[in-house]
Amino acid sequence: MKRMLMAILVLGVLATATACGNNGNSPEEATGAGPAYHVNMAVLPGPSALGALWLMDTAQAEQTQNSYNIQILGSPDEVVPMIVQGTVDIAAVPTNLAAVLHNNPNVDVTVLALSTMGVLHVIDTTGEIAAIADLEGRTVHLSGLGAAPELAFNYVLRQNGLEPGVSINLEFHAEQPQIAALMAEGIAEIALLPEPFATTVTMQNEAARHALDLTQEWNRVQPDYGLVMTAIIVRSEFLAENPRAIDIFLSEFEQSINFTNSNVAEAAALAVEFGIIPNEAIAAAAIPRSNQVFITGERMQSYLSGYLGVLYAQAPASIGGALPDDAFYFIP
Repeated sequence: MKRMLMAILVLGVLATATACGNNGNSPEEATGAGPAYHVNMAVLPGPSALGALWLMDTAQAEQTQNSYNIQILGSPDEVVPMIVQGTVDIAAVPTNLAAVLHNNPNVDVTVLALSTMGVLHVIDTTGEIAAIADLEGRTVHLSGLGAAPELAFNYVLRQNGLEPGVSINLEFHAEQPQIAALMAEGIAEIALLPEPFATTVTMQNEAARHALDLTQEWNRVQPDYGLVMTAIIVRSEFLAENPRAIDIFLSEFEQSINFTNSNVAEAAALAVEFGIIPNEAIAAAAIPRSNQVFITGERMQSYLSGYLGVLYAQAPASIGGALPDDAFYFIP
């Protein structure tokens, strides 16, 4: 089996393009002579792709009910023009990007499901961090100034009485590998990292350990809705024209999530084969910490709307300037 090639598109399309028509699917069901529908899908390296491993593998073997062309893209920015141009029908994207797309007048997307909860962990080399309160007066290294992970972390800190930049210092870096290198050199002692980078650091640095799971810390201060990091979105036009394709996809994607959670060793091997994680040992350790879920319907709306509300209160632009309306959520 071969990994899908990364799609490279011009990002400026978002400002001018509009979504194109359907992909030529027939409204008829499969009869055994071929798949029911053809679906173009995009995922990102890391946790968002881990839930799609079974689907990618089984689709390549032509054993799925729909047929799928699943591309592994390099960054969320690459998804945007593909959704706009209609070359991707379904995508796994950060939840705040889903809201940004929905709020853009040139794009019409609907959220089908949530596929990962929080994947952020506080990694500590001091052995002194056992609770959020222990971060007071410390420096935490992280990436993504103003991005959703920082906003989620800030929320948890404030709910625990810590003010970012006052009672705790946040030091930002361009990329997670830079943080890993600083921790290996003993320059950075504490970091906020997503999986699989968090596990990679702990496996490469004997002093590093998973000190805090931000998902658990979030749940302690906000039990009503979860820390939701990845959404499965669909072009609304594709949804309207191919409702049965979406029903089939949701069923097959749920199988894929269940496979990853129940067959960690096999999933780890596939993660390496598809180039998502470079090492099986790292993959096997990171998968249980990547919080793969399949949440749909009203529970999805409750979780996602609550989480987006937290981001909006801190930085409205992080979700496109407005809380999405009910049309954003696919409620069967």
